[in-house]
Amino acid sequence: MVNNWLITGGCGFIGSSLIKRIITDYPKANIRILDNLTVGSRRDLSEVCTFKEVSEESIAHSPEGVELLVGDICDESVCLKAGLGVDVIVHLAANTGVAPSVEDPRKDCATNVVGTFNMLEAARKEKVKRFVFASSGAPIGECEPPIHEELAPHPVSPYGASKLAGEGYCSAYHRSFGVGTVALRFGNVYGPRSKHKSSVIAKFIKQALAGEHLEVYGDGHQTRDYIYIDDLVNAISMAAFKEEIGGEVFQIATNKETTINEVVLKLIKILENGKLGKPRIVNGKQRLGDVTRNFSDTSKAKSVLGWTAKVNLDKGIHSTVQYFLDPPN
Repeated sequence: MVNNWLITGGCGFIGSSLIKRIITDYPKANIRILDNLTVGSRRDLSEVCTFKEVSEESIAHSPEGVELLVGDICDESVCLKAGLGVDVIVHLAANTGVAPSVEDPRKDCATNVVGTFNMLEAARKEKVKRFVFASSGAPIGECEPPIHEELAPHPVSPYGASKLAGEGYCSAYHRSFGVGTVALRFGNVYGPRSKHKSSVIAKFIKQALAGEHLEVYGDGHQTRDYIYIDDLVNAISMAAFKEEIGGEVFQIATNKETTINEVVLKLIKILENGKLGKPRIVNGKQRLGDVTRNFSDTSKAKSVLGWTAKVNLDKGIHSTVQYFLDPPN
């Protein structure tokens, strides 16, 4: 039974959503959060739970209740302390996105490769039972979709390369040291609590509600696989508990290909139905490192984890718009 969790990046969008689910489903669970607060904040965490802040020096045992340890995954010492007495590590903290990795590939490497290595070392030394790694479709690169787990990776961005390195270290730590690693390749995640996200759906909603135009990179025909946060959190929870899946990789998405232009049209329809106006669309330059088509074959997640996505895009975008209109105080 998983009683003690360590969640890196736990103050962020996915982390806080996962914490809310854990507290609801497993009220006796203890959670330690390691976060450097560059994206998520104490206030974001307080929206989903009551927590106490701890220091590296004060940690000597398993977490009690919900603990926040402010620290960076690039700091080996703080990672080792954060791992004390936990059963599962969910490693979400990362330098996220293609554009930031192109702008600063060294930072992307340090955070996503060295940071992941540090957390795996904590798992190895503490004999942690399960290590869930947040990966992406980016390691695969440009290919004829759908993406599946047996495709040879050819990343086109530094972000894809760093996530591929993380997957490689997860495989090595499972094979060499018996750490129960599971890599989940997330689709494009969206939903409530995504106010700090710069990805497509959150960005478009924020622009529209601010009365700004919506900037589409390129012609808008590029495709992605959009997964609602509740479905993603279900997959993480299943991966934390499912036995005999150490060393595996899973595509976690919806198996549906949607163009950026289709997302824009769905959002505009929801805004117009809510009498929130119709934003203007502007096409900008295509970004370096972006792939043209991307969606996932999720049959392995269905057959092995027993997981499928349940929330369709129209319902998910509507719920996300409502969150931005009426966020928690």
